[in-house]
Formats: sequence, structure tokens, C-alpha cells
Amino acid sequence: MILDETLRAQLMPYMDLLENPIILKVDADLESENGKKIAEFTDELASLSEMISKETGKLNRKTAFSIEREGVSGVLFSGLPLGHELNSLVLALVQVSGRPPRIEQELVERIQAIQNPLHFETYVSLTCHNCPDVVQALNTMSILNPNISHTMIEGGMFQEEVEAKGIMAVPTVFKNGEEFHNGRASLEELLEKITGPESSEAFSDKEPYDILVVGGGPAGASAAIYAARKGIRTGLIAERFGGQPLETLGIENLIGTPYVEGVQLGRQLEEHVKKYPVDLMNLQKAVKLEKKDLIEVSLENGALLKSKSVIISTGARWRDLGIPGEQEFKTKGVAYCPHCDGPLFAGKDVAVIGGGNSGIEAAIDLAGLVRHVTVLEFLPELKADKILQEKLVTLNNVTVLTNVETKEILGDDKVRGLNYQVRGSKEIVQLELAGVFVLIGLVPNTQWLEGTIDLSARGEILTDKVGATNLPGVFAAGDCTDSVYKQIIISMGTGATASLGAFDYLIRN
Repeated sequence: MILDETLRAQLMPYMDLLENPIILKVDADLESENGKKIAEFTDELASLSEMISKETGKLNRKTAFSIEREGVSGVLFSGLPLGHELNSLVLALVQVSGRPPRIEQELVERIQAIQNPLHFETYVSLTCHNCPDVVQALNTMSILNPNISHTMIEGGMFQEEVEAKGIMAVPTVFKNGEEFHNGRASLEELLEKITGPESSEAFSDKEPYDILVVGGGPAGASAAIYAARKGIRTGLIAERFGGQPLETLGIENLIGTPYVEGVQLGRQLEEHVKKYPVDLMNLQKAVKLEKKDLIEVSLENGALLKSKSVIISTGARWRDLGIPGEQEFKTKGVAYCPHCDGPLFAGKDVAVIGGGNSGIEAAIDLAGLVRHVTVLEFLPELKADKILQEKLVTLNNVTVLTNVETKEILGDDKVRGLNYQVRGSKEIVQLELAGVFVLIGLVPNTQWLEGTIDLSARGEILTDKVGATNLPGVFAAGDCTDSVYKQIIISMGTGATASLGAFDYLIRN
């Protein structure tokens, strides 16, 4: 039995949401182990509701099943959509049955306006927390537009296919047979990539704001909510709403919430902001800030926004090594998310660069998947918490190298190894590897502000106790600032503080 009692209990409430009968069309070779799994899984799925029937038929790939209704098709699953993909299955079932997707009408219209035939294939791993957003977005497009079709392919079931295509990071999306996208993306991001970005003309009629928040992570969401609750005109621009939590698997230290997945928290932040009259402008990148009569923020698309005050909450991103081979082999063996990409390296040798908490957590996770993990730390000692180091030493397939500098990542069409140097010596040592996971901390997203406001030597925005910068009317919050500790709950607090500080500034000016 593939759907055990726990999974059946999870799925049953959704069966009541089916609005019309749906068909599971199966194309599976019953002589193969994977074909038998698909057949068994769809049998069990069909048994959950009288609204679901099953038939065999020819699909555009074998060892797969489609979810169809009269007049609606295009959603295929090649593999078992379990693990993190269980929600993708549920949404596909209810949406194909006729329940409208919960997206804005403007997005629906943009999707339905696509005229060109598009077929997408998304390779996933079931442990990847970034994959479902991509799968669900492309499934939704397929349901809304008959010109679009989508197949989710479980990489673990089709290892030879993954190897042949050189896929070393998930999700990886192919469009009409050509590689199209790597990594997490929202429906809005994928749609923009398909149809092109929103033009600056869409922003030409926007009146000045009282408070304009730049950044859509925990700090930005908090700042926008606190501003809107004051009844003042509030805008928020975000390069990707949700911020860094979207790259986090599980969060266990958000007080009052014992556990939440990062993607779920990102959705909750957006839903909360949308409960208030905030002008939310997603997928927009700020490139310049100037103080004139009002504060002006220029966007990458050429648009110009004006506000009486601005709160910068652009967060931080993973720090790159900055060595030869890193950029060349991103998604080809160089990775930053062990939860997403770890299963692709099963039975292989990998390295983790970084001996802090993130690096050692990654090494522990990977040790259960790969053949061997080598941890390389620049300093003479690991920086991770003692409890993590104690766990690490119990693992017999992990080697720790301290006081070493990674010099180069090697490969041809994908990663084959790396060179490192013991600090203080001239000897270069080569390791043969299939993958390199880089976890060496964060760098603030503040390059666009250089020469405009005061930054620390590390590029962090210098703020006072109310979040004010040296430029009147400009405030900052979250991981882009010189806040000592980089935590979600602290970012939320600094966002609220900066918003209250900006409101006080508006009263007095």
C-alpha cells in the first residue's frame, strides 16, 4: 500500500472539494517496478472518491498519469507526487475538477492570453521544498489555458534520465524541450519569464506614498502592515515577496509558532499584507534612491516611485565563494540547498564549504544521502553550535578539514572536483567530487545604495534605535541593516520599529 492510513487521512478532506468527476488516465508498463507503482498509486487514489475514475490510455510519456475532466487536460505526473509534492497533487485534483485557482483575476487573464503552444517538464525531488511552487504554478497555467501542458517528473524514479540530461539541481524546468528555468519561482515569476516583464507605463499614474517599503521579507511585511494600520498611503515593492524564508526548509524559533515551513511563512506574510490597503508591487527591483523634495526610488524597468518616507528592507542573500568555477557550475554541481538538491547526489561524494550552523546542518543532512561528505572550513575551528558538532562526529562518512581555503571548483559539463590549499602552505590538494554545497553566510542586498546612505564595512545599513538612516526620511530594517542578530523574529520587530519611526517622522515633518 502506497497511500497508508496517514496519507489517506490527509487526502480525504479534499475529496469533498471535487466539483465534477475527474479521470486518472494511466500509461504504465506493468512489467516494470515503476509502472506497477504508478498503477497501484492511481488505484488507491481512485478508491478515495466516487468522483474519481481510472482508465488506461496513451500519454506523451510512459510511467505517468494525467488528471483530466471533459475539456480540461494537460496535467501529468510522471512518478509519485508524495512528500512535498502531495499538495501539488491535491491542488491538481480540485482545480481540474472545476474549483477555480486562488489567484488574482489579472493573472488569470494574462495566462489565458498566451497563444503559443507550450509544453513544460519539471524535474523534482520529493524532498525539495522549492519544487512544489513551480509544479503548482505550471499546473495552474495548464488548467487555465489549453495551449499549455505540464508534466512533473520525479527525479528519483528516473535517475538515468536525470543523468542523461545533466540535471544537478531541482526544480529544473524544460519548455518545449529546451532548458528554461532552475530553482524556486512563483507563478508571477514564471509568467513574467514567459510573457515578459511589466512595463514602466504600468507605474506612471501612481501618486506619491506616505511610506514606501522596499523589500518583501519578514521585515518589509511587518513594516507595511504597521504603516497601513496607521491609515496612511503605503506601498511595497519586492523583488520576490517572502524574502529569505522562501529558501528555508523549516522554522522552529518563531515564537508562538512551533514549526512552519519557509514557503508557508512567505505565503502567510503575503496574505497578511493583502488584508490591508497596501499597494503591493511584486517582482520589482529597486536600483536607485534619491532624496529630493520627496524621496524617489527608481526601478529596474525604468519606473520612478515617489514617497514622503522610505523603509529599506531588502534583506540578504547567500554569500558566494567568488572563486573560479562557482558561477560556471551553478545548477551543474554547485548548490546552495541540501534539502532540495541533496537527493540528486545519492551515492556520490560531495563537499560542504562552511563550518557554521548552516554548513554543519547541511553536512549532517547530506551524510544520510550521499556516499561521503567533506566539510571545508577556512578558520582553524568550526563555528557551528556545540550540539551540531557533537552530532557531526558520530557520522562515519564525514571528513572535516579546517584551516583550508577552497581555491577552485573543477569540472567539464558538470562538477568533477575542487582544489583547496592548507592555509600557510603552498600545496594545492585536489578532491574528486560530484557536488559542492556552498554555505558561508549572508551578504546584505545593499549594493544599489552605495554612495547614497551610510553603510558599514560589510555593506550593512547603519541605523539608529528607531531604524533611521543618516538620510532624513529613509529608514531600514531586517538583515540588510547592522542589526547584530539575523533572525526572522528580529527582522519583524525591526520592521515594526522602522515603520513607527517613519510615521513619527511624517508627523513631525
